[in-house]
Amino acid sequence: MLLNMNQMLSVAKENHFAVGAYNVSNSELLKAAVEQCEADNAPGIIAVHPTEMAYAKDDFFAYVLQRIKNSKVPFVLHLDHGDTINNVARAIHNGFSSVMIDGSLATWEDNVAITKKTVDMCHLVGVTVEGELGTIGQTGNHIKEHLQNGIYTQPEDAKKFVEETGVDTLAVGIGTAHGIYPSDVTPKIRIDILKDIMAVVDNPLVLHGGSSNPDDQIAEAVKTGISKINISSDYKHAFFVQARKVLAEDDGWDPNNLFPSCIDAAKEVVHHKNDLFGSVDKASLYDGMDPWRSEFL
Repeated sequence: MLLNMNQMLSVAKENHFAVGAYNVSNSELLKAAVEQCEADNAPGIIAVHPTEMAYAKDDFFAYVLQRIKNSKVPFVLHLDHGDTINNVARAIHNGFSSVMIDGSLATWEDNVAITKKTVDMCHLVGVTVEGELGTIGQTGNHIKEHLQNGIYTQPEDAKKFVEETGVDTLAVGIGTAHGIYPSDVTPKIRIDILKDIMAVVDNPLVLHGGSSNPDDQIAEAVKTGISKINISSDYKHAFFVQARKVLAEDDGWDPNNLFPSCIDAAKEVVHHKNDLFGSVDKASLYDGMDPWRSEFL
């Protein structure tokens, strides 16, 4: 069943769990995410970065849509970190039910302007919009600087941003970073800032950079009120570690020989995340909900 993000996260927020958003760019990663969510009876979000959308091509998403529309569990098809209106338009054209517009590195005025423009366009066809305020760090040379400088979302800015843009969900900077953390870095999610934001913002809140964070911190963030957590690096890492192992032991030129164990390795991570987020066996909470359908689909 295909839903938009408002439908998906209203249930999660009310029932105090989070939904995992799993980035995909090919059928193997899609298979891992969708089949494991189905096995867990867990709602899921299929997330696609603009670079992944460019790689996979438009026809791939016709298959993605049919797969998740016919699933027994609810899914959202979501553009992750869209950075231009053209990205957003392409996602709508491809049947995405949700988009993110990321103006977090722009000035306040430009972030508000592009987010509001996206909201105005997307709401015409029932597509929900995620915005971002604050800075989500990167791995590598940037991660230590990000964590040391404490580039966090300010609660009063979050309230103003939601009011000025009309955004449906908000990604907040509370101490996470994209990718796998270096071994000498210990991330710290600022639950105190999350609580302060929740005191003034009623919209569902999103945690980017969900990979490689300590489980106890993620569990606390979900318990406090995070409704959506983005996962890419963790389950892709498991997939490709296994791929390298298979290729080292066998020529592995047939996809049906190479990929099954890689998919299983990725599924183990997806299951762990679904369990950590409290979304296992929550799909039944969406029974009776009308599927999302854009007037243009």
